[in-house]
Amino acid sequence: MKLLRVGTAGAERPALLDGDGVTVRDLSALVTDIDGDLLADAAALARIGRAARTGELPVLDTAGLRIGPPLARIGKVVCIGLNYHDHAAETGAATPAEPVVFLKAPDTVTGPYDTVLVPRGSTRTDWEVELAVVVGRTARYLETQEEALAHVAGYAVAHDVSEREFQIERGGTWDKGKNCETFNPLGPWLVTADEVPDPQALSLRLWVNGELKQHGSTADQIFPVAEVVRYVSWFMTLYPGDVINTGTPAGVAMGQPDPKPYLRAGDVVELEVEGLGRQRQRLADA
Repeated sequence: MKLLRVGTAGAERPALLDGDGVTVRDLSALVTDIDGDLLADAAALARIGRAARTGELPVLDTAGLRIGPPLARIGKVVCIGLNYHDHAAETGAATPAEPVVFLKAPDTVTGPYDTVLVPRGSTRTDWEVELAVVVGRTARYLETQEEALAHVAGYAVAHDVSEREFQIERGGTWDKGKNCETFNPLGPWLVTADEVPDPQALSLRLWVNGELKQHGSTADQIFPVAEVVRYVSWFMTLYPGDVINTGTPAGVAMGQPDPKPYLRAGDVVELEVEGLGRQRQRLADA
């Protein structure tokens, strides 16, 4: 299933994208929202599936409606840095021996077509297309990668926007360059795990002002999705509705020759992950 939320920020309505890839069905008669509680409720998800198959869900006219992030009330956003061989190489970093873990605040999450704000004082706002993993079951101390995948509810496109000066040069932690307002567009859909049989076989692409900047594959991940989920569960409890951004391939502005083409107000970024949909954001000054 491809789950989404439509409407103004804070008042989105739960919906489902039909198998035709065009028609949007209203889920508000079945569920109040798409969140961790829903993802942990197998019976509720089964009801949605049955209703979708029988065609009993009403069509939702989305003309003029905003597409919001496909998940509400996110508990935390866990991010994995330097998780592609080519991206680690372009930044001059050694291949990590263990996953590099940092957090983004849930309030960085915005809709896939919402405006991204260039922070005040920023000169190095950068782009990163990523595969996001959405947790569906509480995970603690998972032992195997197979067990880890059983805790995944689905996948989505994430844009891990970053301010490199804030991240690298302003005090030695990544948090300041990762948690600026609007720095994690998510969606357009939450695609349930049954529709993504191999998360290590997905292409990722990102364009800036129509120019292709990133074109990679999750096959190049240093730590695959299953290992990331297993590993993180040993350091923090993962709950239904938590999100894990699993890293970006090569092609970010930071890895390009000087003068590096960092993002500015007016730029347009488009990005996609195979089978998970496409995002588009215009940048503006904060």
